[in-house]
Amino acid sequence: MKLINFLVLLFLVSIKLQAQNIKVLNSATKTPIFGVAIYNLDKSKSVITNFRGEAELSLFLDDEVIYFKHLSHVLQKLTKREIGPLNKVFLDSNTQGLEEIVISASKFAQNKKDIPQKIISLDAESITFTNPPTSADLIENTGLVYVQKSQLGGGSPMIRGFATNRLLITVDGVRMNNAIFRGGNLQNIISIDPFAIQNTEVTLGSGSVIYGSDAIGGVMSFYSHKAQLSYTDALEVKANGVVRYASASDEKTGHFDFNLGIKKWGFKSSVSYSSFSDLQMGDHGPEDYLRPEYVLVTPEGDKIMQNMEPSIQKFTGYSQLNVMQKVRYEPKADLSFDLGIHYATTSDIPRYDRLIRYGSDGNLRSAEWNYGPQQWFMSNIQMTKLSSRSDFYDKIKTTLSYQNFKESRKDRDFQSIYRNVREEAVGAYAFNLDLEKALSPKTKLFYGVEYVFNKVTSEANQENIVNATADNTVTRYPNGATWQSASVYSSIKYKPNPKFVFQSGLRYNYVMSKANFEENNVFLNLPFSATENESDALTGTAGISWSPSTMIQWRLNGSTAFRAPNIDDIGKVFDSEPGSVVVPNEHLKPEYAYGGELGLKLNFNDRLILDMSTYYTYLDDALVRRDYHLNGETEIIYDGELSHVQAIQNASKAWIYGFELGLKLELTKHLDLTSQYSIVGGKETMNLIEVPIRHVAPQFGNAHLLWTNKKVKLDFFANYNGTLDNNQLAPSELEKDYIYAKDQNGDPYSPSWYTLNFRSQYQLTHAAVITASLENLTDQRYRTYSSGIAAGGINFIMALRYSL
Repeated sequence: MKLINFLVLLFLVSIKLQAQNIKVLNSATKTPIFGVAIYNLDKSKSVITNFRGEAELSLFLDDEVIYFKHLSHVLQKLTKREIGPLNKVFLDSNTQGLEEIVISASKFAQNKKDIPQKIISLDAESITFTNPPTSADLIENTGLVYVQKSQLGGGSPMIRGFATNRLLITVDGVRMNNAIFRGGNLQNIISIDPFAIQNTEVTLGSGSVIYGSDAIGGVMSFYSHKAQLSYTDALEVKANGVVRYASASDEKTGHFDFNLGIKKWGFKSSVSYSSFSDLQMGDHGPEDYLRPEYVLVTPEGDKIMQNMEPSIQKFTGYSQLNVMQKVRYEPKADLSFDLGIHYATTSDIPRYDRLIRYGSDGNLRSAEWNYGPQQWFMSNIQMTKLSSRSDFYDKIKTTLSYQNFKESRKDRDFQSIYRNVREEAVGAYAFNLDLEKALSPKTKLFYGVEYVFNKVTSEANQENIVNATADNTVTRYPNGATWQSASVYSSIKYKPNPKFVFQSGLRYNYVMSKANFEENNVFLNLPFSATENESDALTGTAGISWSPSTMIQWRLNGSTAFRAPNIDDIGKVFDSEPGSVVVPNEHLKPEYAYGGELGLKLNFNDRLILDMSTYYTYLDDALVRRDYHLNGETEIIYDGELSHVQAIQNASKAWIYGFELGLKLELTKHLDLTSQYSIVGGKETMNLIEVPIRHVAPQFGNAHLLWTNKKVKLDFFANYNGTLDNNQLAPSELEKDYIYAKDQNGDPYSPSWYTLNFRSQYQLTHAAVITASLENLTDQRYRTYSSGIAAGGINFIMALRYSL
């Protein structure tokens, strides 16, 4: 009897081995990999993993070599015996392959090679290695996005001559742009925690068909880490901790995330905290950037103090807290529900460029100028179904989201007893429905609808710091103003063969805003008490991707884009520059962009890759700040100062063009040379005269010499930036001469600069990774174009990551 039981048990074990179910996972993220081709040497046996990364290996013998192949991962070969009792196979990411899959082009995964536009990607591995302090620095590391900073707690991206509210930011597919995104430099991007980002995609050029208003110059798409499931009855517990220090700003950062996964549920929590002190600039460069004196606020009054270390940029430090919570539920292999909650807040952030301005009396103008705590809250729930027999769709994604933005400004002139405090908040609701349908084996249709609603609250008062009283004053925005957008879009992808892809799309958008100015009319006496602005737009795109051979890929794309007036355009009141004030204007319509791009990629057996692009954009009815009049007056008193009246107007046209070159050269198996170079040019009309455009950056680029092996990664790299002479600066930049160096004639200009840098990463153990960097090795003193703060001098950065 015992013999029979033993034989039965042996038979069952044999059946279990033969019917081995395995799960294929990414070695870094431990997430399932869908679509892994599993086959033997002669490919007579093959299976493919499902949406859970699962496959059945009963076809294969125990000692038979099995190949695991996936586009974005390194080929793996194992026998069933080598897989072991855990029944898990881990594949290493192939960085080049990962960049071939993008989501932002249609809201669903596509092969990057099929997209006629240029899209650049950063994955979790490269983000960890570059170790950015903020998400502004994260996208700057792409080498194709220029970043301006007015203060240390800032970062305003520029893409192909466009910036601020002409660029779109999305987080997990939800638009971050809101009704008060302004034309002046923005720092909302720093609210996104770089430690929480799984991957980033930057679309260079128009994205209006998929994303609507604001996506004129480009789209920056951030995708945060998802909660991971175990897909078994066992618990999946993971944790990561990071500590980082940077010497130039005395930065101290801590991060911790924790993931708990079970068969159908996953939970991920993340928290990051950073503290920055005053930033120290370099020793070698223009003396115009030094901080010789500063205002010290004391109980006895404001005092101008000599800065004993003028390379220390007094009053630039701040702190930031980020929290994220994710929940994921997968009742079926092709159906998932994702809940995401993000929260970010900062301390007061000193606006450094305003603190270094001098008044007509020769003294520093401001005693205080702070952005108050910048707060961002987002909650979104997303349902994704990746397989359906419906006649209307094969894949469907539905997203509901709510965001709340809070910001404030607090400023006080030198020796004034009055502090101006203006506080704004925006509640933003959005609904997105995105679908994909295969019309034939060669044709796919993407379509969807979107609705967005924003409500703005704005308060202002003038505080007397002596007797602690406060009086109402003019608010920055009309309190209670609303902005809403409804749209429908569709795009089609036709791929008759592997060498040729045609994509085209259309979007119709209707936008309406309402504002009431009764509260501000007490101070401004506007000729209207309320306004309602309606506009609609039809935009389109068409392009081809053609690969006549494995060596050559051509991209050609044409598109239209638009930006509808928002509450910032219609109803803002603020001091745009010393001696000027912007007032509301109800007579606005959308601005339109018409553009084209031609790209060529040459791939010489993956040893040498050249990626070139040239583009041209014409902007019509551009919304720009120009001189205006209020009730016939060209000057009014604002915050106690006689100021020139200005307003946002459809008063300009612009022409922007540029060229980009990317290079990757494999010198040896472990050593690569990569480089990016961009040149942008353009003009706009101002009083019938063509003048330089504000957000056209100087030529810029980088070059990296990267060496890697199993445990070590070393990167020696240079960043560089060209000159913008005085006659190349936009009129609005010439008015801010206090942030620029002076040329031999004493006129403001933006000088060229370069930095040499070294970055390293070492895998101490399976769980511990150390990253160390030396930035600006030659201690250059420089400011990136249009920035109000000088960049850091020589900077030592150390980070330790430990994973469980």
